[in-house]
Amino acid sequence: MELKHINDIEKATRKGQSELFRLGIALLFIVGVMLYSSTLDVSGHGSLMLVIAAMIGGYMAMNIGANDVANNVGPAVGSHAITMGGALLIAAIFEAAGALIAGGDVVTTIRSGIIDPSRIPSGDTFVWLMMAALLAGAVWLNFATAVGAPVSTTHSIVGAVLGAGAAAAGLEVVNWDTMTEIIASWVVSPLLGGVFAAGFLYLIKRSITYQQNMVQAAVKMVPILVALMAWTFTTYLMLKGLNKVWKVSVVFASLAGLGVGVAVLALLRPLLRARMHRIENTKESVNQLFTLPLIFSAALLSFAHGANDVANAIGPLAAIFDAVRSAGGQVADKAAIPLWVMMVGALGISVGLALFGPKVIRTVGSEITELDKMRAYCIAMAATITVIVASQMGLPVSSTHIAVGGVFGVGFLREYLKANYARMEDEIRAHHPEGDLLAINAFLARFKTATLQQKGVMLAELKLQSKLQMDPANFSKLERKGLKKVYRQELVKRSQLIKIAAAWVITVPASALMAAMIFYMIKGLMG
Repeated sequence: MELKHINDIEKATRKGQSELFRLGIALLFIVGVMLYSSTLDVSGHGSLMLVIAAMIGGYMAMNIGANDVANNVGPAVGSHAITMGGALLIAAIFEAAGALIAGGDVVTTIRSGIIDPSRIPSGDTFVWLMMAALLAGAVWLNFATAVGAPVSTTHSIVGAVLGAGAAAAGLEVVNWDTMTEIIASWVVSPLLGGVFAAGFLYLIKRSITYQQNMVQAAVKMVPILVALMAWTFTTYLMLKGLNKVWKVSVVFASLAGLGVGVAVLALLRPLLRARMHRIENTKESVNQLFTLPLIFSAALLSFAHGANDVANAIGPLAAIFDAVRSAGGQVADKAAIPLWVMMVGALGISVGLALFGPKVIRTVGSEITELDKMRAYCIAMAATITVIVASQMGLPVSSTHIAVGGVFGVGFLREYLKANYARMEDEIRAHHPEGDLLAINAFLARFKTATLQQKGVMLAELKLQSKLQMDPANFSKLERKGLKKVYRQELVKRSQLIKIAAAWVITVPASALMAAMIFYMIKGLMG
């Protein structure tokens, strides 16, 4: 065999080697969890059940890191505000910090009141149920990550608890009112995220990028936008990130956020005015002003996510630990979280993010629509404001659905604006003499740099000239139809829209079905 053939083989197997390396690191983490949990003081068969549950909990935590964290850092990576490596490092640190500092001391054993624990026949059945739910939720997240679909980890574990609970004690054990709210969130979450993100993007375009002097407009508006981000993120962090260790009212959190926002505004405005002469009058230069706020938003969103969603991995594990430790295997409404369980969740999320997170991060950041820093800012704002508003209205929303809905909202707004501008260009061409390219191009050049008000005046004048028959053009009906035809420029990948929507719809039923099957397998083996 020649040397070049050996090199070709090495190149062909390099990707497989990388996959094996990641898989090996993940297995080492699971083995570490297994070894530590085996040293805990739990007697009887409960020791074996706890070891298995701890391994499944670690597997679940890794899958949460691989899939769910993409919503926090994906837009920042896609807009090139931060590199993939930097995003992974920041997210891993702040996810772990959020889980350990603000993850809370107590979690409910039955996630979100999905099932009635009083209907579960015995403590052993409860342990089998939660193990099945953990494993099914993790397997579904693993599958979604493999195909690059960002799905809700909360919905995954909720569907798994529902399926395992129904298998253990019948359909009457399910709280169907709660399930109805969750199903409604499939529609509410992405719509709210999309509307808020599109609204912020339109505000930025009207106030900055549509202005002739973008630098002057940016110096005026960017401090206000960043101060607004500081206000909402401080409020969000206090209500959602620190709520398990520091209970505050929404009024107090909002006032504290307002104070931070005012301080940021007072600090940022003179700084931008001082460097105003160094900023070029281009969209790319103005975009750079959003870089630092996006890095902070990725860190804070990761902290809040670690504080909240770590319970998806460790809640069932903490419940199992409490059940196998208690006399007679009693099922408590709430279970205290020991430090080792919290560490499994925090480290598992960080390991899963570092090993398998880039795939879903790329999907959110660059494979749905093209993002720049302004658009990424809009998505981050949509994520925080939607969660705050929805939580105060009592609407169950998914942070995953909100963030991805924001990406789609930004993309569809761009499509609408492009199509609308194309219509205006066609109207301009239709009101100029046939073949008078110099006049058309000159008018389009003035039209492109005009303000929105000036554009409206210019179009109105063209229409008036047409009515007064001042336009010497003599287009045929077919020619005018061709001129006015707008070729729709698709800026949102429809294939991604279909794939992600399908994954969202089947998340709960798929995880529920898997959990029920796994429960029957465990019951058959242990019974």
